[in-house]
Amino acid sequence: MARKRLITAINEALVEELERDPKLIVFGEDVELAIMGDTRGLVERFGRDRIRNSPICEQTLTGMAVGLASAGYRVVLHLMFNNFIYTGMDAIGNQMAKLRLMTGGQMELPITVVAGYGGGNSNAAQHSDTAYSVLMNLGGIQVAVPTNSADAKGLFKTAVRGATPTFFLEAAGRGGEMGEVPDGEHLVPFGRATVAREGTDVTVVAIGRMLKPTLRAAKALADDSISAEVIDPRTLVPFDEETVLASVARTGRLVVVDEARDRCSAASQIAAVVADRGFDSLRAPVRRVTVPDVALPYASNAEAALIPGPERIAEAVRSVTEKQFA
Repeated sequence: MARKRLITAINEALVEELERDPKLIVFGEDVELAIMGDTRGLVERFGRDRIRNSPICEQTLTGMAVGLASAGYRVVLHLMFNNFIYTGMDAIGNQMAKLRLMTGGQMELPITVVAGYGGGNSNAAQHSDTAYSVLMNLGGIQVAVPTNSADAKGLFKTAVRGATPTFFLEAAGRGGEMGEVPDGEHLVPFGRATVAREGTDVTVVAIGRMLKPTLRAAKALADDSISAEVIDPRTLVPFDEETVLASVARTGRLVVVDEARDRCSAASQIAAVVADRGFDSLRAPVRRVTVPDVALPYASNAEAALIPGPERIAEAVRSVTEKQFA
């Protein structure tokens, strides 16, 4: 194994897949300049026939992705920020998500859409959303939220090789973090969560960028003799319900930490799944730790106050361990 930055692992996956499949193309906003770092060096290596900058017009870009995939290409579309999903939503919601059904399975759309999500970098309201909840509701679209270098590479390669439109979401500010990546071919299956920390008192599902502060909270809670099991779902669609339910069956408690806004968040869906399928295991109410239903501000101190941190996560965990159903 070698230690690599998360963004380098994604770049490495792109290079390997471009070499493997001559029908794979990459286009999007500033992919040649590689502002995010994940497309660095691709245009020099593969040329502008396969790596191409595009105008800043997401409605056109998402439509182009559908058209190219329909014509037999394998597509990576880079939208830079996941707020731009909103401006490209027609082709996403009405075509990417539905054409396989509407053609009776005759049309496959091997599209991977890459976008950064979340706050923490003072990118202001129009560049800091966590929009995976919108995508989860569409049906027909997969959503990946890797938290480390190995998963970033493995999930990306799985997405690119698949036949289902997939949104591969990169957490803001996490690209420079180091992690071990297995040597050789490395793919990570969708719909299979990992247990990032074992515990016995409470299950904490930490989505994407929320894994790091959750692990810090779990470490602090251990000093108070509270043992938190931390689960990293890795993908939200498909979602590994069984791993979460099995953990809740052991611990009897659930906290879900999500950088999305509270209303209709991924945390809401996960809480509903456990209420539906694991209610008999619960010994206390489910808690969600999310962002309030407001846009993230530009000011870094105001932004930090809205995004879940270790203290707020630990407080939520303590609250469920102190309560118990009669």
